[in-house]
Amino acid sequence: MASAEPYPSPPSSPIPSRADPILRNVLRYTVSAKEYKALHDYLITRSPPAVRKRAPPPAHVKSIAEAGDAHNAAAIRASLRVFIASQTGLQIWDRITARLFRRGNPPKNLPKTSVFRSPNFRLSLSISLILLLHRILFRFLTRLRGNLANKDADPFRRRNPRIARALTSRLAPAAGASLAGFALGVYPADQLRLTIAIYFATRAAEYAYNFLENEGWFRNKPWWWGSWMMMPLATGQLLHAFVFDRDCFPKAYGDFILSYTPNYLQRRPTAYPPSLPWPQPDAIVDSLATMSRLNWPPFISPMLFPDNPSPLPSTLTSISPIISSAHPSIPHLSCALLHPSNPSCSKTFLTYILTAFPLLAKFFTLVFSLFSLPRYRSYLSSPFKETNMLAKRILRMTLFITMAIGTSWGSICFFANTFPRHFLPTQRWFLGGFLGGLWAFLERKGGRSNFLYSVRLSIDSSWKVGKKRGWWKGIKGGDLGVFVAGLMVINMIYERDARAVQGGMVRKGVGFLRGEGFVDRAVGIRGDKSDREKERID
Repeated sequence: MASAEPYPSPPSSPIPSRADPILRNVLRYTVSAKEYKALHDYLITRSPPAVRKRAPPPAHVKSIAEAGDAHNAAAIRASLRVFIASQTGLQIWDRITARLFRRGNPPKNLPKTSVFRSPNFRLSLSISLILLLHRILFRFLTRLRGNLANKDADPFRRRNPRIARALTSRLAPAAGASLAGFALGVYPADQLRLTIAIYFATRAAEYAYNFLENEGWFRNKPWWWGSWMMMPLATGQLLHAFVFDRDCFPKAYGDFILSYTPNYLQRRPTAYPPSLPWPQPDAIVDSLATMSRLNWPPFISPMLFPDNPSPLPSTLTSISPIISSAHPSIPHLSCALLHPSNPSCSKTFLTYILTAFPLLAKFFTLVFSLFSLPRYRSYLSSPFKETNMLAKRILRMTLFITMAIGTSWGSICFFANTFPRHFLPTQRWFLGGFLGGLWAFLERKGGRSNFLYSVRLSIDSSWKVGKKRGWWKGIKGGDLGVFVAGLMVINMIYERDARAVQGGMVRKGVGFLRGEGFVDRAVGIRGDKSDREKERID
């Protein structure tokens, strides 16, 4: 009877003993015994006889894996895979972005750097080292804690009571393993490292709040209490930095604001001669900052006073193309710059809302529709319910962003007509952003991630503004300390109450970092709910 296999199985031959050390290490640190068995069953058994003859049987690989420390081998194996995957992903991302953002321009001849000095290699190396060191430290401290709890360690505990209490604490392995985060220092200190540190710090604060809430600390909080309350402070700081310290402001955030400000920033008219200058949006914002420093000067209309040789201060001559045609009844120079053809500030505000709302609705419809694609099964099972929820989310977010941006710009006119010229001339930008951020109340039931994103941007911007103005000085390696502290808090909270670490994928990531497997430890805990059901309204 003919064999079903493509090649007949040759008799297995022993592996040469001189190759055993090399082969043993290669197999131990590349594949597990279970993975090799699957690879052997589905690939090697269908390979040519020469390959199958030299391939070791699964039982031999299993004996190799059981001969040494399986935990350390698994840690090295996972770190190698993370390094290869991250390095490959970063290289692919660089190629994609180079093609997408080149925009027909010829590629620049960038200076060549060695592989070991490239940022992608060092980032991949730091991530893999964090994983490896975290797993080794966590297992070592866990075993040390168990050994110190035995009776044999009584003399040590009596001689060193404080050290013994610290090492036998339930949180000792979680806290000690977090020191692996210092491996992030392999990556050069730049914006990405600072962003990672801020992200972990804010995540740690979020999970700490969740833990305290689960412990009953906020049982009697008012109905309006929530994470939306951080948004006014964040938007106030960001608007102030956008006007006065744009080099410390996230560019993408600023481009988004300028793109959806159709009424307050005057674009070049189509019939305007191309040979004549016209201020760009950045120049208009810079002129508003100059007006703030000049205590908001009044508007002197060139139409009513054509003989006035200097209707504008010398530092604001760049906006003369807009001011020269402004309505004569406008009393304030800022209003003449923002809405020169309409003397009514309130009408301009309403016109902005009616103009920007459809534009932002289209944008968020596209964004939220793309994010909802992974949940297509829910739409197939309950199409009306899911579509209704999606529409409500789009409308809430659109109304929130429209009113936030409109209120921030409209507050300039409101303050000019309400406050004296010398009252809070520059600080009123923070107040205007604060008022705009209050509209986050509309998105309080599902906008925590967006609020925290704005808070992270505000923290990054505040740090840069403070360094620029000399309010504080940076500490060398301070971002590493913040990252390690954030990772330590997350680890300790995960050890105490896994449900406080919100998000199934996040909990699985912490478990993978510890070497416990890609599992969600909160599943099955009494009182636990799915992520969507327990989405926090605060």
